[in-house]
Amino acid sequence: MSSSHLISGISIATMVGGQADYGLIRDAAIAVGDGCIRWVGPLADLPAEHAKGEPIVFDGQLVTPAPIDCHTHLVHGGNRALEFEMRLNGASYEQVARAGGGIVSTVTATRAASAEELLASALVRVDALIAEGVATVEIKSGYGLDVETELKMLRVARQIAKLRPVEVKTSFLGAHAVPAGADADRYIDDICLPALEQAHAEGLVDAVDGFCENIAFSPDQIERVFKLANSLGLGVKLHAEQLSHLGGTRLAARYGAMSVDHVEYANGEDAAALAKSGSVAVLLPGAFYTLRETQVPPVAMFRKHGVPMAVATDWNPGSSPMGSVLLAMNMAATLFRLTPEETLAGTTRIAARALGLSDRGTIQPGQRADLAVWDIDHPAELAYRIGVNPLHRRIFAGRI
Repeated sequence: MSSSHLISGISIATMVGGQADYGLIRDAAIAVGDGCIRWVGPLADLPAEHAKGEPIVFDGQLVTPAPIDCHTHLVHGGNRALEFEMRLNGASYEQVARAGGGIVSTVTATRAASAEELLASALVRVDALIAEGVATVEIKSGYGLDVETELKMLRVARQIAKLRPVEVKTSFLGAHAVPAGADADRYIDDICLPALEQAHAEGLVDAVDGFCENIAFSPDQIERVFKLANSLGLGVKLHAEQLSHLGGTRLAARYGAMSVDHVEYANGEDAAALAKSGSVAVLLPGAFYTLRETQVPPVAMFRKHGVPMAVATDWNPGSSPMGSVLLAMNMAATLFRLTPEETLAGTTRIAARALGLSDRGTIQPGQRADLAVWDIDHPAELAYRIGVNPLHRRIFAGRI
């Protein structure tokens, strides 16, 4: 097959920053070569040197950058359907966690599962995301809370990209929860930091995450993890201000975090700190919805300060058992009042930024040819429909 293609019969939402109305181009074409976008624009303006690629002609479909799910917990054992039922019967997320459920219950199941079992279940989840056009996914550890299982999870995450046409970015989340009966400070020193060092030595880590919350770790404890991450040359991110306000957002901003995620309880000082650091606020409406929360992220404040906002599934077995980036977009619009254009930017251009990736998330020359072809006329339709997947074709690194 030719390594160059000319895609036509399409409209394009380029999602390039600073362009109005999604960067929408009608009667458009995309020249692709060696896995990258070589040219994009109106078909009538196509330069002669790009007209020689193998023609791929669609029938009026809309092309966007392939979605990026920048916050997931896809590798884990078991499920927490019974805890879901507990919450519906009135228990809070904190009550479930303090009763021995929550993250710790998934830890038990994940420790008991073999790597082969974890991989098989994770592939089912990844396939669901691929079916919605996703080409890049971030996967966290954090359900081991011991050195062996944290490494097992990260090895499984790395294996996924060898078995599926998707790029996987890994985040070490050893500071996810305190194991039952353990002291948080001793856990950080004796388990979390050594696990991070070993995972980094094996090349298993792209970034370092943590859970800064009253049921997890304090800012001071998270800072010890961040200091090690910095010494290893790894970027950091943080679950912060989800259930209360502990100051995790400003800690992450001081360390130049790639992203700060959840942020329902973030305030004006937090927004200003994120704007200064250039960190992305990752909004996770699936957890907000599942936990029946009422404190919405300060979207208007983020807009005022110019904080970039990404949107992700947070697919995990407890607080966000949601396997649809399209549903995350709809929820971000309906629950958090993002515009449809903000939700699409949040799952493409800004999601890429949250992962430190500058080579994808927009349709312009030089970018990876990760594209989603949709059976829709206007990009607002992606956030508008509920439970509908209009994907026509996914193009991964130029593979038509």
